[in-house]
Order: sequence, then structure tokens, then C-alpha cells
Amino acid sequence: MGNMETTQIKWEELSISNDFLFGKVMQNPELCKELLQRILPDLKIDRIEYPVLQKTIKEDFDAKGIRLDVYVNDGKGTVYNIEMQTVTSKYLPRRTRYYQSMIDLQLVDKGQDYDTLNNSYIIFICLSDIFGKGRYMYTFENVCKEDSEVILNDGAKKIFLNADGKNGTISKELKEFLNYVAGRPSEDVFVKKLKFAVEHAKKNREWRREYMTLLMRDRENRKIGMEVGILGTVSSLRDFNIPDVEIFRKIQEKYNLSPEEAERYMKSEVEV
Repeated sequence: MGNMETTQIKWEELSISNDFLFGKVMQNPELCKELLQRILPDLKIDRIEYPVLQKTIKEDFDAKGIRLDVYVNDGKGTVYNIEMQTVTSKYLPRRTRYYQSMIDLQLVDKGQDYDTLNNSYIIFICLSDIFGKGRYMYTFENVCKEDSEVILNDGAKKIFLNADGKNGTISKELKEFLNYVAGRPSEDVFVKKLKFAVEHAKKNREWRREYMTLLMRDRENRKIGMEVGILGTVSSLRDFNIPDVEIFRKIQEKYNLSPEEAERYMKSEVEV
């Protein structure tokens, strides 16, 4: 079935820009600390505590869970969530909002005061520019609209890194990292460490099995979602008294189905 089968990158061909592999490489606290220090040079990060890779947060039974690539603490009360984003989406800013709310719920125990909330950074590393200004980095914190000198000081900051950036002032070290993420050559010492870590990670059989399991699960979920969408389309068009021959043509074109597949969905909808 044409566009139901998305081409997946083989384990051996993965790079640092793959979110799963990125999370595994960042299991090394020294690499994680150095990356954070390049992104946030004004902070003095002495150490990384309790790296938690692909941490799953789900506060309520019916809430939408999130799986974090890298979720760490610097030992001074500040938490950092670093996400590798390979797909450009206009909804990424709203995703940071949701991530922030879910992380905050984890940071404050029931009955505690709000002033116990940790300072936090949510950092999205993007392959392309979702804001269209060509900047290497976009940093956001809550500022008064009427007076930009008034900062909300809620302790939350969000950073978007753009591997395709051209404008703005960032360190040479951070540029080298972004070049590496974008697949451009770099002789930077830290980048060489990351390259070695990536190749070492791809030799881990357990991680390879975990990656393949996630791929199969993702493929199954997409297939289920596609099938629900096709059956919903057939049902909706029939509600509008669209002839079956026209519905057949529409679903075959829209979902890139073979004649046999389209026929099966037409019959499945009737049986339902």
C-alpha cells in the first residue's frame, strides 16, 4: 500500500540527527554536559546528574504521554530537556508548551508550593528553520508585551537550534556541532567524540533491537491510523450519497491503494 509504508533508515545508516540514537549517545554524561555548555555558555554546569533517556511522562491515565530524548539535572536544581527534531512542523512551539507543562507536573509534588519549581530549559535541535529568519538560535522566555524590560521570571526558557542557520551570533563550537547535525564535515574535537560515540552505539545489539521494535510499533500504529482514516472517508462520503464508483476512485487516489485494496475497504465499510 503506497504511502502507508514510510521508508525507514536502517540502523547502520543512522546519524546523530536520529532522535533515538541521539538519546543513546547522550547517555554519556560528559558528552551531554559539553553539549549543554556549548548551547548555554553563560552557565557553569559542573556535572550532569541522573541522565534519563527516552523518559516517559504521563500524568493521567487519559493524558497524552510524552517520551523525552534527554532529560537531565545539573545538580544545582536546573533541569534540561533536549530533543532532536528531524521533522519541521509549525506545531513544534506548542509541543514545547505541552512538554513544559508535563515536566512541571513531575517537578512539584502534591501539596508543595509553586516556588519549588525548578528552573528549566527545553531545547529543540532542528534540521531546518521553523521561524524563517535564518537564525542559528531562537531563545524564548516570557516578557511583558507592554514593557520588554519586565521579565516574568517564571524560570522557564525554550531554545530552538537551527542546523540550517546563517544569521546570529553563536560560538564557533556550537556552529561546529550544528554542522555535524546537518551532515556537514567538521574537524571539531567534540564532534569527533560524538562520531566515535555514534559508531560505538550502533554496535550495541540491545539498542538495535529496541530501535527495530519501536519501528515496528510505529509502523503498526500508522497502519491502524490509516485504516481508520480510509473507513471514515468511505462512511462520510456515503453519508453524502456519493456513488460508490466515485468513492472507490477517491480513496484509491488519496491513499494510493491498489484496486484490490480499495475494494476491500469498500466492502469492510459495508460490513461495519
